[in-house]
Amino acid sequence: MEPSRDSLKVKLFADGADLASMVEMASKPFISGLTTNPTLMKNAGITDYAKFAKEVIENIKDKPISFEVFSDDLSEMKEQALKIASWGENVFVKIPISNTFGESTKEVVRYLSFNGVKVNVTALMTIAQVEDISKSLNPDIESFVSVFAGRIADTGRDPLPIMRQSLTKLAGNKKTELIWASPRELLNIFQANEIGCHIITATGDILKKLNLVGKDLDMYSLETVKMFYNDAKDSGFKL
Repeated sequence: MEPSRDSLKVKLFADGADLASMVEMASKPFISGLTTNPTLMKNAGITDYAKFAKEVIENIKDKPISFEVFSDDLSEMKEQALKIASWGENVFVKIPISNTFGESTKEVVRYLSFNGVKVNVTALMTIAQVEDISKSLNPDIESFVSVFAGRIADTGRDPLPIMRQSLTKLAGNKKTELIWASPRELLNIFQANEIGCHIITATGDILKKLNLVGKDLDMYSLETVKMFYNDAKDSGFKL
């Protein structure tokens, strides 16, 4: 069956840290939410975390947006999360699965979730982590669990079995949605869709490739041949 963008049921979340791009993405009907993280913000040259986040929230009010805590202290994570959550009704607070010492944040997640904070637990890569954190989520409060399928694939492992099992482990959490995080190619969107994953995040470079979905492969092949030919010609190559 030929791939079709119209057949996608998985929700697309745009991942980035540029205000103008985030606002543009939020305006598109096929984008259901947005995420960012400290690394993307650093790469974008952002130095005032709160100022940037509040500007984003001021411009995007009708779609979920995830902002991440950055403390390594578990108690301070709670304080930061409560502050971030207070910035908007559509805000989800990203809590890493552990701090840099490998200490689990499940009690932080439990405290926040049972105090009404919508959390996005992030940087998970194992079924054990998913199973463990699922027990800390308030079943009456919306939450996301972000499994980094792309990074799993970077290690030579097939992420699909892990993502399928993660869906099973979270099935009892009716208000929890699984995020396929860190995709590496457009195909991952269709893989996530096929297994029934709720959400997939994608950066702009991957989302731009949505225009290629269903493209005639013979035409694409010819365009590629023309590109190589024209680039060689423009470079003045001679033998």
